[in-house]
Amino acid sequence: MPAKIVIVGRPNVGKSSLMNRLAGRKVSIVDPTAGVTRDRVVTDAFIPGAQPGDPERAVELIDTGGYGVEDTLRLTADIERQIAEGLAEADLILFVVDAQSGVTTLDRTVAKLLRTTQAGDPTHRKPLLLIANKVDAENLEAGAFEAAELGMGEPIPVSAETRYRLNHFYDNIRAALPPEDPNDPEPRPRDHRDVRAARDSVRDRSNEHDLDPRTGIKLALVGKRNAGKSTLVNALAGSERVIVSEHAGTTRDSVDVRIDYMPANVREGTKPRRMTLIDTAGVRKTKSLADDIEFYSQHRSLRSVRRSDICLLLIDAAVPISQVDHQLVNEIKRHHRPTVVVINKWDIAEERFTEEAYAEYLDDALKGLPFAPLVFISAEKKEGMEEVVQLALNLYKQARHRVSTGDLNAFLDEVRKERGPRAGKGGKTPTIYYATQHGINPPAITVFVNDPGLFNNNYQQFLMNRIRDELPYSEVPIDLTFKPRRRDDAADRYGGHEKKRTK
Repeated sequence: MPAKIVIVGRPNVGKSSLMNRLAGRKVSIVDPTAGVTRDRVVTDAFIPGAQPGDPERAVELIDTGGYGVEDTLRLTADIERQIAEGLAEADLILFVVDAQSGVTTLDRTVAKLLRTTQAGDPTHRKPLLLIANKVDAENLEAGAFEAAELGMGEPIPVSAETRYRLNHFYDNIRAALPPEDPNDPEPRPRDHRDVRAARDSVRDRSNEHDLDPRTGIKLALVGKRNAGKSTLVNALAGSERVIVSEHAGTTRDSVDVRIDYMPANVREGTKPRRMTLIDTAGVRKTKSLADDIEFYSQHRSLRSVRRSDICLLLIDAAVPISQVDHQLVNEIKRHHRPTVVVINKWDIAEERFTEEAYAEYLDDALKGLPFAPLVFISAEKKEGMEEVVQLALNLYKQARHRVSTGDLNAFLDEVRKERGPRAGKGGKTPTIYYATQHGINPPAITVFVNDPGLFNNNYQQFLMNRIRDELPYSEVPIDLTFKPRRRDDAADRYGGHEKKRTK
């Protein structure tokens, strides 16, 4: 596993800005308001080599909330517990102070806390770097070295915003990281931008072996406020990994929680399955967003849909379906994400509904995902956890299945015998030449025809339904496209029909 770098410090010293700089992208929300970060925000990053062409070092970054923040929702104790748990798993600690504001009483409190955690057996002390952030130019370096009074080593000046002395900052991190495991099979990328682009791409999901072993299957938990997303994350993780509160809007960042899932009844020798649970901020109506923090929280929630493999759409069974639920369904449909509809708080609602009656209500109240499987759970009581994971794994398998061109066209021939497309008003006969599956996750099927305009919505829906009935895609979205066959394509033959592949 990559070394874990944990970033700690009081509020507003630039921890999240430093996290984003190291990651090379906006992961944590940055805002002047103290206490924006509450949970531990985790992401992968790559520390560049000392010289051009040297291999990079894969690490895991963990951003934490500001120590000592006066949180308006009275979550201070929860935030500090998350900080303590982050420190416990760290391989390297970055203690960040603000070089422009000078050393404060709270900085001294954090330093005392870190000395306490480092007390004991010297062989188990963790490397720690004192980072003086916001050194935007050379004339501010003097202020950085005032932090030496904290007794945490020589301050390292840097600016997350202007990149001042960034290479020197990287040099110190490389020197402080523990040695790499020589048996680590992970590749050492030469350019983290290429790796990041490949990892975050939602357009090219056709590679059968594109699953990152560090993250595993990515499950995005989305839903409106107080639907129980964070409670479900903790139930699946088996620990208090994210903060849970009765207050709406507790989760702000999208938080990645990596777990190794082991089913309840497995054969001996079975290895656990790596999964990443993406806890997201609760979505609300755009006009109801109170400030920039809520805007960016919502943006990250919707972006989590795009970068996930599977969505868990949480429905609060204790309240009626709302416009926000419809908004989330539309976002999921737009990105063709396989989805498990998770009916949470069922222990409250089952006094008024049977599962069959609620399913009928949902079919009528929430259009758009009629093929998505339903599961009824109580995240608070940890009921239904096994079913949630098994359904997600089943959808993942369906979404990555590939049907051969031969089998697909044999199926298409049978469908045409059952019901062929009818001629339109102009008398021109619609003709299907052949079909091919060109992508997975979602399954992407292109049907080559003489004129796509001749195939009305009714026939397209008929064909989609037959694909769901006969091919192993019954519960996942399918990207079905009709395209004209071009004369300048390279020719091939299949089943007596001329088949041409697009360039």
